[in-house]
Amino acid sequence: MLTLFYVLVLQQIVQGIVSLWDGWRWLTMVRHRLITYQGFYAPRAVVICPCKGAETGLEGNLAALLNFDYPDYEVYFVLASALDPARTVIDRVMGTSKRPAHLVVAGSPKNRGEKVNNLRAAVQEAAEKFDVFAFVDSDARPGRGWLAHMVAPLANAKLGAATTYRWYFPNRGGFASALLSAWDAAIATQFGEHNHNFCWGGGTAMRREVFQRAEVLEAWEGAVSDDWALTGALERAGLSVEFVPECLAPTVGDVNPEQLLEFTNRQMILTRVYSPRRWIYAALAHFSYCATILYSIYAIFARMFAGYSWTGMFLLAMLVVLLAAGKGALRAVAAQEVLREWRAKCDQWSWAWIALAPIVPLLFLWNFTVSAFERQIRWRGIHYELVSQTQTRILSH
Repeated sequence: MLTLFYVLVLQQIVQGIVSLWDGWRWLTMVRHRLITYQGFYAPRAVVICPCKGAETGLEGNLAALLNFDYPDYEVYFVLASALDPARTVIDRVMGTSKRPAHLVVAGSPKNRGEKVNNLRAAVQEAAEKFDVFAFVDSDARPGRGWLAHMVAPLANAKLGAATTYRWYFPNRGGFASALLSAWDAAIATQFGEHNHNFCWGGGTAMRREVFQRAEVLEAWEGAVSDDWALTGALERAGLSVEFVPECLAPTVGDVNPEQLLEFTNRQMILTRVYSPRRWIYAALAHFSYCATILYSIYAIFARMFAGYSWTGMFLLAMLVVLLAAGKGALRAVAAQEVLREWRAKCDQWSWAWIALAPIVPLLFLWNFTVSAFERQIRWRGIHYELVSQTQTRILSH
């Protein structure tokens, strides 16, 4: 028992130190990007935002898309149905905007995801009018400099895409919402200055020429995941994805425990189908951490009840937990520096990113377990079966 305990714990301590160092490098990267001049590249761009339902803060989110500090761009809002509740909000925002904005009604999808269907319709509508496509989600509220910073890396014509990620803030709060915030923050730090970034559908920009060369429309043909299918298309074309941390997109909302599990399970099911290698590596890492923590609890209590010394074992196990919390603290610092306009929210919820970081892998373990056996997801009221990366079956609306 003792030998296994020390092997597991010491291995996790080493991994924790490496992970903490990675967290420090991530913070350093963020700080460097914040003081780096974005450059002069600013071609004609289109911002495409698929919408569905009157979600929390929708009007403010959509209004933000029409107020970027960017010289020449237009916005395309996309709905599956003209009767969608978001239509009223979109009409109101467009009616008060000086920025050119358009509404596209894509219709119901057939054998592909509704969001993918919306994006395809908007891209085809925009056609050859724009040099850059920027995709954004309706639940995010990017800052005024967001579009300029997202487009700037595309001055490198060899780059596939620039991407960012959400930073989730609970609205009213609750444990499930706080845990989702910590869970999502852990994913944000998987991006970086390396060659295995992936596109996030809520914030990705790319040249029209690259979009066409990578045959993204064809990759979206039977897909339910817009961002994973886009990532796959770029990888097949040998094109890289650059992470833009200064464009982290604040997202405000609340979930109950059922919604927390539905959302996090869906993300891992999509990852398993569209990027199985990433899924395997992440699953092994989280399984190793969880196995160590659970076995440590068992071993410590066994020693305690047997009347043997257990304090040293407890301190070693706590070091594993503290290293995880330390990386959460680095994430909190990075969020505060990037999202300065959201400082009050960062101060309010930084405890969650720190205190809940050690238990986030337990939620991931559940997500990986479910995604190992499940191919069905529910997304925005639609029930899908993911037959393969290129084949989607719509089970019910």
